Amino acid sequence: MSVTATTAAEAPGAPLPEAVDVVVVGAGQAGLSVAWHLRRLGMTPGSDLLVLDRGPDTGGAWQFRWQALRLDLVHKVDDLPGMRELGLSFDTADPTRPARDIVREYYDRYERHFDLRVRRPVHVHRVHTGKDGEFVLETDHGTVRTTVLINATGTWARPFRPHVPGAADFAGVQISTPEYRAAEDFAGRRVLVVGGGTSAIGFLHELEHVASDTLWVTRRPVTFTDAVDGRGAVREADEAARAGRQLPSIVSGTGLPATPANLAARDRGLLVARPMFTSIEPDGVRWDDGTFEPVDTIIWATGFRAELTHLAPLRLREPGGGIQVENGRSVREPRLFLAGYGPQASTIGANRAGRTLARQAFAELDRPAADARSTAGMR
Repeated sequence: MSVTATTAAEAPGAPLPEAVDVVVVGAGQAGLSVAWHLRRLGMTPGSDLLVLDRGPDTGGAWQFRWQALRLDLVHKVDDLPGMRELGLSFDTADPTRPARDIVREYYDRYERHFDLRVRRPVHVHRVHTGKDGEFVLETDHGTVRTTVLINATGTWARPFRPHVPGAADFAGVQISTPEYRAAEDFAGRRVLVVGGGTSAIGFLHELEHVASDTLWVTRRPVTFTDAVDGRGAVREADEAARAGRQLPSIVSGTGLPATPANLAARDRGLLVARPMFTSIEPDGVRWDDGTFEPVDTIIWATGFRAELTHLAPLRLREPGGGIQVENGRSVREPRLFLAGYGPQASTIGANRAGRTLARQAFAELDRPAADARSTAGMR
């Protein structure tokens, strides 16, 4: 059954329910995908299903991305399940508009159309187990108890910076990807970009005619390819999740797209990466062969770690640094699901996993699913 609600969220000041059957934490691509499938199974958002999001607006992490980023400069953004019912698709979105504005707008229309009633901004500070075995979520808007918890908090809030000797003594500016706003902020400066993913090359393109000089450094050799294939990286992420190890970057194993713009930038020397430096000095960086380059700014586009700090009271972290997860479910706490974690980190992976996670989560409630005919409009 299709829904065309006038609002997709409760009033910001309304109290959270004391208890629900399922809580989804995070309303990015993974969280919305799972919520859509749970609703299709017969759950009612705002009643037995609660979706929480810490962002002030729709769009997940996309709402925080920089103004100049366009959809044609990133890896494919996959449509959410049911999105085409709204006549929307990222494949046909206006490539001249900022990506963050498009995703924010599409997700807003999606939440409203399917009446997902996302509560935002709500920060989940910690999760622990109550005396009856249920999860207890402590938030800045009160406490919520739930039978099943689906964590879809992503990685944007935890940018990773590798340890490099001397970093604390650098006299210039150091930022990570989430702090980047516009190339104009670095006009006339000597900028070093560290990282081998699409964010790093996007920064370099934008800075080329704005910064006085740019330098690109990567921890691994860079490969430009006509067919970006992430299957190997996804397998590695799945193996790490099952073993409870720290997750590798999905992007690191996919290669970079050999677009005409990227190849031309490589040929003119912009996208030619140097190996990682070994130390940072107050006014630049130095390699192990003694080579030194003066820089004013270091942009760390070196990936992210999963945002799981609020789950620490559950004591699920393994010696390898991660949580042991199989098919999106915590091995040690089977009523906890991690959407968008490990092999599901890409938009395609998150959406494909949404149906599976929703069905597994729903099965924990031991209640009949909605009649398939009553949800025929939600495809």
